[in-house]
Amino acid sequence: MMMWKDLGTALALLLVIEGILPFLNPSGLRETLVKIIEMKNGDLRMLGAFFMGLGLLLLYMVH
Repeated sequence: MMMWKDLGTALALLLVIEGILPFLNPSGLRETLVKIIEMKNGDLRMLGAFFMGLGLLLLYMVH
């Protein structure tokens, strides 16, 4: 039961964090999304891998 509560908390925090940029700087978000659309698939995949690795490292450090 605790696992579901933790998962719900993590998802809620994800939504809060994801909502900060469009709330504070919507034009900056639009510019960033245009740059992301123009990226090559390989570069975007590497960026995704980097952020997954960073997330795993932070998760390891917290626990």
